Amino acid sequence: MSTLTTQLKSDIDKLWTEFWTGGITNPLTVIEQISFLMFARLLDVMETTGERKAERLKKPFKGRFTGPNDPRRWKNFKQKDAAEMLRVVRDEVFPHFRKLNGGTTFAEYMQDAQLMIQKPSLLVSAVNMIDKLPLTDGDAKGDLYEYLLSKLTTAGINGQFRTPRHIIRFMVELIEPKPTDTIGDPSCGTAGFLVGAMQYLLETHTSAKGKLEGENGETIYTGDLLEPYRDHIQNGMFHGFDFDATMLRIASMNLMLHGVDNPDIHYQDTLSNSFPEKFPKQATGGFDVIFANPPFKGSLDEGDVHPTLTQAVKTKKTELLFVALILRMLKKGGRSATIVPDGVLFGSSKAHTALRKILVKDNQLEAVISLPSGVFKPYAGVSTAILVFTKGGKTDHVFFYGVEADGLSLDDKREPVIKNDLPDALACWMRRSAKKDTDRTAKHFMVPVSEIEEKDFDLSINRYKEAKHKEVQYDPPKKIIAKLRALEAEIAKDLSELEGML
Repeated sequence: MSTLTTQLKSDIDKLWTEFWTGGITNPLTVIEQISFLMFARLLDVMETTGERKAERLKKPFKGRFTGPNDPRRWKNFKQKDAAEMLRVVRDEVFPHFRKLNGGTTFAEYMQDAQLMIQKPSLLVSAVNMIDKLPLTDGDAKGDLYEYLLSKLTTAGINGQFRTPRHIIRFMVELIEPKPTDTIGDPSCGTAGFLVGAMQYLLETHTSAKGKLEGENGETIYTGDLLEPYRDHIQNGMFHGFDFDATMLRIASMNLMLHGVDNPDIHYQDTLSNSFPEKFPKQATGGFDVIFANPPFKGSLDEGDVHPTLTQAVKTKKTELLFVALILRMLKKGGRSATIVPDGVLFGSSKAHTALRKILVKDNQLEAVISLPSGVFKPYAGVSTAILVFTKGGKTDHVFFYGVEADGLSLDDKREPVIKNDLPDALACWMRRSAKKDTDRTAKHFMVPVSEIEEKDFDLSINRYKEAKHKEVQYDPPKKIIAKLRALEAEIAKDLSELEGML
């Protein structure tokens, strides 16, 4: 949140409260409506930039509006009085959104966009507020959106919940994506992983000259070394799928506000039969990197699950099918960091064992990093682990790490605490060595594949961890007997005294 001033945060809080008092209380709807209005303003900004550029180059300009005086443009409708503004936004701006075809994302993102604001005064407040936000300033707008998303403290219906930013960051650093990679998330939610990957690339591809200081003393990474990859980053790098339309709109907006103009975000249940039909390139062997925190308890129409997944693992459990799906979506040599509930690691059903066997025998399982059970609070108290794996290849040793603390309290409040194992986990992972990491009483160690096979492919750290045995010092027997005799004498003396009192 570094670049957000207290003033900005309190402005957003105020806007949020106005929505609530205006009768719009579902946090997702509030974010979605604010997103639409931000989008309307950004569309106008992009149009103005395009017009100026065309004028400078003396070229004709084909924009998304009919010209500077188009009433559907932000700069024009924001001048109107309340009732007229509501009419224009509802009856002209939103239908215009739905017809937009500037790149697939715009069009799909806006398919069923609707203005839910019915009070003219609320719309005026929202428009005035959004007009003041620093939407044209790269870093601030991303942080601004993150701040909005942090208000999503209710879990979604399909076991969706936001992956905390620091966990996303940790997973991205485990994988170290490159600017040539194609990156996907089969259940992208608000696109946290894709945004995290973009931020990582900016930070790791900014020269000393490219680092600027923001007004609050924070570092702004311009990503100047990403120049040769710009086109790929804008149009080909990021792909996300989800079957919650609201999430998709928020995801597209989130990526656009983090500098990805045309992300490939689609409405799609990636487990279903229609995924390989509609997106053959992405559904099979399309990705260098996949990050995922798939829904754990999603409801599932078994008949619609693609047979390539159920052949691999005969199950209805979404968490198992998603791992099979990710393996199918990766290119050979492609890598993933995926969050799974603990049951995946040790579940004893045929499907559980089959999936772990596929990971270990047919691919390279690189790491199992156990997370403490409070990481997803207040959404869910489930215990989870991060699996790191490469499609194809061969598993020799698996890196295990038991994270006990992630820098935040493990209760519903999730307040900052001092203890944080994540930096150590990352450092141990970077310098892992099958020869050296053999101490099973430590937080991390490497386990040879032969031992995992012997234990029926069980991947829970506790199957391999050894407790530290403390040497207990006992007194020699003679000394113990002497102590007992002394105690006995004391008891006899006390009993005699008691007897004397009677």
